[in-house]
Amino acid sequence: MSKGESTATNAGKKIAGRKRHILVDTLGLVLAVVVHSAGIQDRDGAKAVLDRIKNEHPQRLQLVWADGGYAGKLIEWVKCECGWVLEIVKRTDDVKAFKLLPHRWVVERPSLGWGDSAG
Repeated sequence: MSKGESTATNAGKKIAGRKRHILVDTLGLVLAVVVHSAGIQDRDGAKAVLDRIKNEHPQRLQLVWADGGYAGKLIEWVKCECGWVLEIVKRTDDVKAFKLLPHRWVVERPSLGWGDSAG
């Protein structure tokens, strides 16, 4: 995020602030991070973080898992621009409580500050 860029409001959540797009490997190790104002669409933030890893390590990825906020035209963009498969891991709408979803929990570990408890 550039020094002069201000925060904005996320239209979907109606929250002012910033968004973080984090790309991790299957172990949860951070590969790339992009931070921008909350007013930028998720798919545009995803393009920025995917462009970063594509330019630095073009052969690193083959499959990317993401949540429903990254669905739509981004799937085709990832296929055409990066040569990877973007797979959306969705939750079911009938579940109201927390439910662990396959693959998606991996990104929560570094983003929520989970540490190694073996210490």
